[in-house]
Formats: sequence, structure tokens, C-alpha cells
Amino acid sequence: MFDFPRPPISLVERLPAWGVDIYVGDSRALASPAILADHGVTTVVNCAVNLDVNIVPEGADHAPFRYYKIGLIDGNGNPLDQMIGAYFILRAALDQVMPDRPTYPNKARGNVMVNCRGGRSRSVTLVALFLHLEMPQDYPTLEAAIDHIRDRRELRPEEWHETPKPMLMEAARHAVRQVERLR
Repeated sequence: MFDFPRPPISLVERLPAWGVDIYVGDSRALASPAILADHGVTTVVNCAVNLDVNIVPEGADHAPFRYYKIGLIDGNGNPLDQMIGAYFILRAALDQVMPDRPTYPNKARGNVMVNCRGGRSRSVTLVALFLHLEMPQDYPTLEAAIDHIRDRRELRPEEWHETPKPMLMEAARHAVRQVERLR
């Protein structure tokens, strides 16, 4: 396994339909409210089942951003349909409008970060799936979206065999077929 240095958060694409930017990040970005604030991130979608950080600052009663968790395993063990669910959770996170009530303090619409522990496999797969399905004119294949994210995320060719992992790509291809069937 290779472990090359890369930034904790990387801009992937502007999402014109939502008027926000989408980022891929790692556990360092998730654990740093300052990094997220510096990038205008108000929504975080955590792909990992095995990554939890205390996102509520001491003395506060809520996180400084909206938080969604998917729970993917970085390897074998995910049901194929979990990637479909992940796509719809990311889509819902972008579409959701918070009510004007005190119990929903994070109303601001801003950028979104999709993360996993290293920001190399689960998050890359989900964002590639999303870009391919939502912006097919720019990303006509999953591979085109993966190539774009690899570049933006500064992933090196030596690690491409697992960025993303083959079983996650299989799940993404399954999700493409299922989502296109629903349309």
C-alpha cells in the first residue's frame, strides 16, 4: 500500500445545478472546522463506517456543519445497493432545505465535502458516481470522472489500482445501471 502526501481537502468541481463546489477530503479535513470553514463547506458527507471524529466543539450543542454518514467499508463487504444509497444521500444533502427553526441551526447553503479516512477510495468513488450521473456531458463515463478526481486529489499512478478499489468501482457501475433504470 502506498501512502503519498496530499492536501486534506481538494476542490473537485463546481456543481452549477446547486451553485456550490464539491470537495473530496480525508480525516484531517473532517476533524478541522477551520479547514472546512476556509473552503466554505457547510455540508459533510462521510463515506466511512470506521471513521468517527468529535465534530461538536466543546461547549456547543451542535456541529458547525450539516453531517451525513454513509458507512461504506473500504474493500469487500458492502452490499452493491449501498452505493446507490450513497448516491441518493449525497443528492439529498445537496437538495435538502433546512426549516427555519432553532433545532436546525445549520441553514446556510455552502460547499460540500465528501470524505473517507484517506480521501482516496470511498469518497472518490461516490463523487465520481455523482459527477457521471449528474453531469454526463462533462463526465460521460465513470472512468472520466475518476480520472478528473485523481488529478484534482493529486493521486499518483502508483496508487491507482486501489484508488478507488475495484469492488467499489463494481458497486458504482451497479449504481449507474440501477439509477439509469429509475430515470
